[in-house]
Amino acid sequence: MKTATGFLFLAAALSIAVSAARAQTAQEQQIFNLTNQDRQAHGLPILRWSTTLAQAAQKHAERMVEERNLSHQYSGEPDLMTRAASAGAHFEAIAENIATGPSSDAIDNEWMHSPPHRANILDPRMNALGVAVVSNRGTLYAVEDFAESNEALSPARIEQRVGELLRAQNVDVSAPSASAEQACAMGHGIPQGTNARAIVRFETPDLKQLPAQVEQQIHAGDFKRAAVGACAPTPGQTQFTTYRVAILFY
Repeated sequence: MKTATGFLFLAAALSIAVSAARAQTAQEQQIFNLTNQDRQAHGLPILRWSTTLAQAAQKHAERMVEERNLSHQYSGEPDLMTRAASAGAHFEAIAENIATGPSSDAIDNEWMHSPPHRANILDPRMNALGVAVVSNRGTLYAVEDFAESNEALSPARIEQRVGELLRAQNVDVSAPSASAEQACAMGHGIPQGTNARAIVRFETPDLKQLPAQVEQQIHAGDFKRAAVGACAPTPGQTQFTTYRVAILFY
């Protein structure tokens, strides 16, 4: 997981009071469309519009107008990950482009001719984008917030996803989840009263595959039955959305 950022200064910033968050503008839609056209031209899937990322971008665009220089983080302002998470975004990776310019076309053109901005636009991991543009005296202040987004899942849904991955490894996941959920919340050890032979705990942003240590445990112990339990992620460790899981093997 990483954060990638870049900025491009095209015109002098002016200080002015700006409006609160608003509906998507024509300039924002145009930058969104141009970004997806750039990706399609390079054989990449298009990005979906993210309202939460757009909200985070809007706040930063307003701050850009207030300041007399461009930055991804101003004094007293949360960093990009915190801004996006506070707006409700769930993500594995996040990146940002910022710029000022006379038009949406000009900004997109300059981004595509700037290696760090181009890399953000053409990052194959990214699947979501929010755009904010504030116009002031003929100058556009633009922010693109990209993310490799993931879902906010309930514990039951997390357990179902992990269970599907275990069944693909020929592991029976019919054992009751209560003990595994207790083990997940404990953080260490195996709950008393269970006859589990082994346990694996992990925290991951990706439920598309099992962590390597889980597969290693399955093959090393020749386990055929398991219980899956999910619990709340470890607080304060990261702004990235993660899933915390314990698997009891029998």
